[in-house]
Amino acid sequence: MSENILEVHKLCKSYGAVMASNNLSFSVRHGDIHALIGPNGAGKTTAINQLSGDIFSDSGSILFDGIEISRLKPYQRAARGLGRSFQITSIFENMTVAENLALAIIAHNGHNFHFWRNCLEAPLVKKELPAAIERVDLAQRADLPAKHLSHGEKKQLEAGMALTGHPKLLMLDEPMAGMGPGGTVEMSKLIRRLKGEMTILLVEHDMEVVFALADRITVLVYGEAIAHGTPAEIRGNAAVRIAYLGEE
Repeated sequence: MSENILEVHKLCKSYGAVMASNNLSFSVRHGDIHALIGPNGAGKTTAINQLSGDIFSDSGSILFDGIEISRLKPYQRAARGLGRSFQITSIFENMTVAENLALAIIAHNGHNFHFWRNCLEAPLVKKELPAAIERVDLAQRADLPAKHLSHGEKKQLEAGMALTGHPKLLMLDEPMAGMGPGGTVEMSKLIRRLKGEMTILLVEHDMEVVFALADRITVLVYGEAIAHGTPAEIRGNAAVRIAYLGEE
């Protein structure tokens, strides 16, 4: 078995004259927290959307767990174990925390929705829901409508919904965006708890968080990977300091 769960080869995606992904290549090792960083407009979200299948690449290939997935639809990639969260939370605001997680459990397991039946009463939900709620530390919020959660708690809920699919690789797109210090701490704790259970691809602007959590980092500039390495190697890379981190 390859040491890499994800191998990206020369992905290209253009919008007119703009190259959002420019021969993008990198790999992610099994069990790592791998960060994808870069300045605004570097192509990070485009790359995540290409990996998840929300947009198709113009060229290049994506190998996930040894299988070519470049032309698979998002639900097919999710079924193979590729999960994600979004910059803007995708939750049902008027439903409770428990109901959001219950619907995610049902959807990820391929069950039909019975709209005249309480989703919380489904046998599979009864089996998996307690652990799903506890995993993201929202047990005290289980019966609260999601619209009343803090921004950080909504991010935790969305991550929990993605986790109900038991992904092999979880892509987190800006999980700290818009959070205060308390929310950042809680999300960082969640990501640390998940390490070892699955591989994580982390897109994040908070460099303190990135350097504290990541095993390896890929740096994007104008859709192209200009550096790969450990946090220490990235800190010491002159091209990265010039292009993104800034020089003192």
